[in-house]
Amino acid sequence: MPTMWLSDTQKIGVAFCSGGGLFLMGGVMMFFDRAMLAMGNILFLIGLTLIIGTQKTLAFFARRQKWKGTAAFAAGITLILMRWAFFGFLIELYGILVLFGDFFATIGGFASGIPVVGPYIARALNSLGGVSQAANGETV
Repeated sequence: MPTMWLSDTQKIGVAFCSGGGLFLMGGVMMFFDRAMLAMGNILFLIGLTLIIGTQKTLAFFARRQKWKGTAAFAAGITLILMRWAFFGFLIELYGILVLFGDFFATIGGFASGIPVVGPYIARALNSLGGVSQAANGETV
């Protein structure tokens, strides 16, 4: 039987992150429901910790170039818990873009293989992550 590249703990972490994303989307669709947004944040952080480990998670959020994103993410969660869900979500979204903007190019690379809409998704993720088209080999 071939071995998978994810351990069982990492698979559980992927499930937690997926559940966190679903709760965050549900919280936005329910007009910024505070409980759903808080649950989505908790599930996302638990899932991230299970996927990459506790030490790497702490090292990721404590990196000097990620301090602005970490502060915005923490402030957003705090505002959500203090019943300012809309403003908390906006600040948290900014923190997520700063923290995980580097990964959007990687996700865009995978999404570009989708037959019809793939190139458009990849272009949107690259522009969202701040990757210039010249870095992708295209002319500007």
